[in-house]
Amino acid sequence: MQVASLDHLVLTVKSIPESVDFYCKVLGMREQVFTGNGVSRIALKFGNQKINLHEVGNEFLPGASRPLSGTGDLCFLTDDNMGQVLAHLKQQEIEIVDGPVERTGATGRLLSVYIRDPDLNLIEISNLL
Repeated sequence: MQVASLDHLVLTVKSIPESVDFYCKVLGMREQVFTGNGVSRIALKFGNQKINLHEVGNEFLPGASRPLSGTGDLCFLTDDNMGQVLAHLKQQEIEIVDGPVERTGATGRLLSVYIRDPDLNLIEISNLL
């Protein structure tokens, strides 16, 4: 067997509404309500992927053995140039943790800026170089 791609991942968060607000306003994702195991759930859609949200203390099973908020470190690619990214983050009053800096991604060199989401997960926003 060989894995072909990532379909979705799960983030455990303190507040689903606060996370939805951040990821939609700051990163341009779309909220998706879906039903899994007969229960309505919330996801964040972008491209062909999604992030399922689990709220601390109310996780869906099966799940991670030690689900905690703030333990994520995620990198997202954007086609917007870094100047546009920085201007948008400034407009949204988002603090830059680091960058822009050059990094190495899955397919090549990146120009990246780092921020934190409401749960203090590290979010890397990158351009392919």
